[in-house]
Amino acid sequence: MEHDKDIASSAAENTTALNPLLGGINRQELLGAVAMMLRSTMTNPVTSIKYAGKITKENAEIMLGKSSIEPDRKDRRFRDPAWAHNPFYKRGMQAYLATQQHLHDWVGDLKLTQLEHARAKFVMNMITDALAPTNTLVGNPGAVKRVVDSGGLSLVNGLKNAYTDITKNGGMPSQVDTKPFKVGENLATSEGKVVWRDEVLELIQYRPLTDEVHEIPFMVIPPQINKFYAMDLTPMTSMVQFLLAYQQQTFTISWRNPTKKQAHWGLETYVDSLFKASEVVKRITGSDKLNVSGACSGGITTATFASLLAAAGDDRLNSLTFMVCVLNPRQDDSEIGEIVSESSLEIARKFSKRKGVLKGDDLARMFAWMRPNDLIWNYVVNNYLMGEDPPPYDVLYWNNDTTNLPAQLHSDYLDMAVDQPFDHPGEVEVAGHMADLSKVTCDAFVVAGLTDHITPWKACFRTPRLLGSENIEFVLSSSGHIQSLINPPGNPKAKYFTNPDLSLDADAWAAGAQETKASWWPLWGDWIKARAGGLKPAPQACGSDAFEPICDAPGEYVHESA
Repeated sequence: MEHDKDIASSAAENTTALNPLLGGINRQELLGAVAMMLRSTMTNPVTSIKYAGKITKENAEIMLGKSSIEPDRKDRRFRDPAWAHNPFYKRGMQAYLATQQHLHDWVGDLKLTQLEHARAKFVMNMITDALAPTNTLVGNPGAVKRVVDSGGLSLVNGLKNAYTDITKNGGMPSQVDTKPFKVGENLATSEGKVVWRDEVLELIQYRPLTDEVHEIPFMVIPPQINKFYAMDLTPMTSMVQFLLAYQQQTFTISWRNPTKKQAHWGLETYVDSLFKASEVVKRITGSDKLNVSGACSGGITTATFASLLAAAGDDRLNSLTFMVCVLNPRQDDSEIGEIVSESSLEIARKFSKRKGVLKGDDLARMFAWMRPNDLIWNYVVNNYLMGEDPPPYDVLYWNNDTTNLPAQLHSDYLDMAVDQPFDHPGEVEVAGHMADLSKVTCDAFVVAGLTDHITPWKACFRTPRLLGSENIEFVLSSSGHIQSLINPPGNPKAKYFTNPDLSLDADAWAAGAQETKASWWPLWGDWIKARAGGLKPAPQACGSDAFEPICDAPGEYVHESA
């Protein structure tokens, strides 16, 4: 059971999400990095011979039992006591770790450009992770024990799991047991109605939980690359339920899952539909204002929406919340950015244009290879070597319930990565207007994740300086990408950091930040309540005479498969 928790927790910290640069990873260029390393072996033999000698010398010491090499305490692969006490396994582990380190050092000494170095390092990490002894039956003491204890049944189950993944999961190891979950029955169960829909989205209004609600409604804008119900997984972890408990008139967007027929949908298409949805929210609630939140790529859409409204002199936005969202990505923000180039982005653009969509499964597979130990080899060991089913985990079910990205929207996101419109206010056209967040003056709340690899917190920290708002709160949650969002009160591991001085650089801000051991949700809830107007009697039903309910939440678009 503890093993399942480790696997699920590790994978949940590395869920799929859209960084605009992620779509620029190109297989051919990574294969080129392998060829480049092989050429360097021939053109720079002295360096190669030096490290080959180091590997030989260290392995000799390991065989004689003279090595003190130990795995990192955080490395889950080598937790079995056999790695410390069994001479065969201990020497195998030490030989692997020593060789891995020397190969990485060798790559670091190669005479390459910065981009070539980054790609070579990335490819070498993939290779050495794949060669770990834990990924083989003979080299994994836990798997060998399981074969003995189960009388060989674990091997039979492992073969069944492998066959299922090859035939039904594109050859990738399954991350989650999907059987216990069904959207609308035990996921996304908050009561509500779809009160409006167009070709692009469904607008869901949730039934109030309190006798009174605040006058100014709240609208949630989710990312396009994932389905909206991360905000409403279970009653205990539902941000929707939290907002309702805080007396908010809560609406959320559920995007349609596009196909090749919608290849032409771009950022302008999505923003236009958001504008229409916000009009419906205003008319149903009778409020001229609304509070809005956007997460991940939904934050990019939200920022574009806010910029467009500001350019038109439309002041309907009362406040903005940006969650784990990078509006101006840079190559040095993360490992993803370091290995892509403008030519990579153009290749990716042409690929999705040819296909009509960037398939959610393809993006998930691409992301898995960014974190292979957590998202691939973890499950190879669990599903095939140990013969166990993957754990039933709601976050991973949601993560694997993928959606497609239209070719034009993908292209627009790539353009934003290259042109940086929010860094150049008033100079770059986005969604039919000259983007300028400095004209967005409503109060803002920005949340980032300390261990987020997709939208790194220091990149999120740049968002407040893009806005024209005078009142901005920046909160740093202690978790990764999705775990920073799904952070309900009562989580014993939750903590966050705050510092009102946003004029500092990121490191100085963090050094002076105050730690609070709690979820950031109540802080945000109070912040929203202070900007939600007065109280009024809660509506007795969802919708209105002009916008009669169409169907029950979570709607119909959420059930469309990729």
